[in-house]
Parts: sequence; C-alpha cells; structure tokens
Amino acid sequence: MKNNEIPTGWAQAATSDICQFNPKTEIADEIICGFVPMQGLGTKFRARLMVEKRSWGEVKKAYTHFQTGDVLVAKVTPCFENGKAGIASGLPNYIGAGSSEFCVFRPFAGIDPRYLLGWFSTENFRQRATVSMTGSVGLKRVPKDVFLSEKLPLAPLAEQTRIADKLDTLLTRVDACRDRLARVAPLLKRFRQSVLAAATSGRLTADWRTAGANGWRKIRLGELGELGRGKSKHRPRNDLRLFGGAYPFIQTGDVANSNGCIERHSQTYSEFGLLQSKLWPADTLCITIAANIADTAVLSYPACFPDSVVGFVPDQSLCKVKYIKWSIDVLKDDIERLAPATAQKNINLGILDDVKINLPSIEEQTEIVRRVETLFAFADRLEARLKTAQTAADRLTPALLAKAFRGELVPQDPNDEPAAELLQRLAASRDAAPKAKRGRRSGATA
Repeated sequence: MKNNEIPTGWAQAATSDICQFNPKTEIADEIICGFVPMQGLGTKFRARLMVEKRSWGEVKKAYTHFQTGDVLVAKVTPCFENGKAGIASGLPNYIGAGSSEFCVFRPFAGIDPRYLLGWFSTENFRQRATVSMTGSVGLKRVPKDVFLSEKLPLAPLAEQTRIADKLDTLLTRVDACRDRLARVAPLLKRFRQSVLAAATSGRLTADWRTAGANGWRKIRLGELGELGRGKSKHRPRNDLRLFGGAYPFIQTGDVANSNGCIERHSQTYSEFGLLQSKLWPADTLCITIAANIADTAVLSYPACFPDSVVGFVPDQSLCKVKYIKWSIDVLKDDIERLAPATAQKNINLGILDDVKINLPSIEEQTEIVRRVETLFAFADRLEARLKTAQTAADRLTPALLAKAFRGELVPQDPNDEPAAELLQRLAASRDAAPKAKRGRRSGATA
C-alpha cells in the first residue's frame, strides 16, 4: 500500500465528524464525580487515570468536563510531547472533571474510543501537532482547530475493535518489557557498588593474598599524597579576562558528570586566569566539597579548578589513584554526613585530610585495580546492551501504532460495513439532532 492510500473499506475522516469536542455536563452540584489533575493522566498508552472524588459543585466551573469513555489529551507543553493521554474510566457516577489543559473527545456511536486514542498517540499526529503549537516559549498549546481539522484513516467499526484489542494485548506486553528493562539499571548500579565495597574491604582479593600476609592498615588521606583546594582567587569570578584560553577549567558539574574520568570540559582559563589559579597534573583525583559532596573523578589531562574542588595527587609509592577514588566513593555517604547542617552543605579540607583509607600494599592495590576494571568492563557491556534493548523497546509502541493505521496490524474483513457508510450514518444522525443539543450531552445522575 502506498503512503497516500488507505485500505479497502476505510475512509478519511475529520476528527469533528466522529466525535464531540469538549462537551459540557449538566448535573446537580451535590453529585460525586471523579477529578483528574494533570498528573493523574498517564503517559503510557491506555494507562489508568488517577481519580480523586469531588462533588460536582467543586469542579464544574474551573475545570474541563468529561464522562466515562471520553478520550483525554493534554494540549500544553511539555505534557503533550510527553504523551499524556488516556480514556476516562473509574469515575464515580461516570462523570468527571480535570485540568483545563485537557482536550476532551467524546466519540460518536460507531467509533471505538481506543481507536481514537491510538491515532492521537501516533508520531504522525504528534509531530505535526507539535509544530502547530502556539503561545509563549515554555507554555505552548495545540490549538483547537488542529485537533478538529485532523484527518485520520478511519477503519470500519468491527476492524477498529480488532485493532484496539490487538493494541491492548501487544502494548501491554511492550510496557511489561520496558518495566523489566528499567529494573536492570539499578541492579547494575548495585553490582558496581558491591564490587567497590569488596575491593576496599579486602574481600575481592582474599584469594590473592598469601596466608598471613594481610598488610592492610588505616591511613589518613592526607598522609598518602598531596591534598589541596583548587584556586580561583580573582574577584569577580565571572570576569571575562579569566576565560577563553588554553588551560582547562574544571568545575563541580564537570566532576559530577564525568563518569569517574574527566575527558572533556566546558570552560578554559586564559593566561590571566592561570596566574590566579593552579594547574594540577594529569592523574589528579578531583573531589568536590560543595554542591554535591565527595563526587570524584580523575583528570586525564592537566587542569585548573576552583576552591569548591579538592585535588589529591597520590604518592605513587603508597597508593594508586583509582584505588583512592574508589575508597572515597565507598565512603561518600559517611563524608556527606560530616558536613555542617546548613542550607548550602559543604565540607572543609580538614575533614577530607582526616578521612581514613583502608589501605593494602601497593602490589595488592594493583591487583584490585585489575579485577575491578575487569568487572566494571563486564558491567559496561551489559549496560550497552541494556541501552540498545531500551531503545528498541521505546520504538515498539510508535511502530505498532503506525502499523495499525496503515491497516497492517490485523486482517481486513470484506464483510465489515465500510467506514464511508458509517460516516454517512453519523452525518445523518447529526443533521437530525436538535440544534440546541448539538455539542452538549447531559451527564448521568446518581
């Protein structure tokens, strides 16, 4: 089938031809209804709504009205782009109200609401609607006309149901797969933490040590090498003369986002900047003492950093920089607890100087580094495979929706009533309806 063709028995239909838009409900104020705030509308296809009980009098004026079976779509950024949409269900007395940023679509008889929700969830529609958004930056909305003028490929009712049933089955499995994959990343994080705990306690290399040759001892960090704060003496700190030169300038965010090894930077010092700072050598361990406390990373090249970062240059005869880094990582929570209870937590150089490192011989540290790197490489490979699987899983939902609206998800049945006849019947029904009641439908009563 070509891109501009639709399957036999299907028809092109405007949204306004197959549903009511933002219909109003008129019921007594004391009736209990369901209230759905924006956070109550899910982002997964067919996710359950989070419903609160309210009296109709509390919500009827300021909020959007809907009833059980209506399709809800968030129209405002970023909720629209995040896929917030669903079908109203679980409403007391089948009546509901919710965020004024919802658009509500009430399908006419012969239109499966799940089918309509599926179309509003396709990348095809969402990409075009996003381009059409209007409003101020950061608070844009999909205009009403974009929804109502939307043309969608309409299948016969029986096929709509088959498609919706198939999507329910398949996308439930997709969501279950994504949930299982999401549980792997925390397991890998705990695995790495366990490896470091074993490495810095001696358990990882217990089989390597000869009988009776333990040699582990507690030593202050300050005794194991040069420990000092970074320098950034000049004020104001944002003086343009300080920046734009050849000397990398590492900040706390660079350490936090480095994944343990600083290989890139976003700022540099000029010669003027270097004069009021200090250039630390490659293989310096950077330790943050403000903002995020005790984040660590090893410099892969010489760099400057401010006094919110402490540098540690190891005595190579006593310790390996990676071993010291991993020891600090294991002690991170303990170090954070030493920070004074102030609004902006930080620690001083004295606290770090006094941190006790559980230190084995330099030979055992070498073996520890080798084993940890081997285990971490294994975890990295698993993480890469996980990301590949997550990317593939994330593509399944849009791919299945696109397939559904090309008529490729379920077989066509020549005995189904053609969609064109369904549209004619809906048009005749609208023409016969009293004008005063068009676009309005009274709600259920208790």
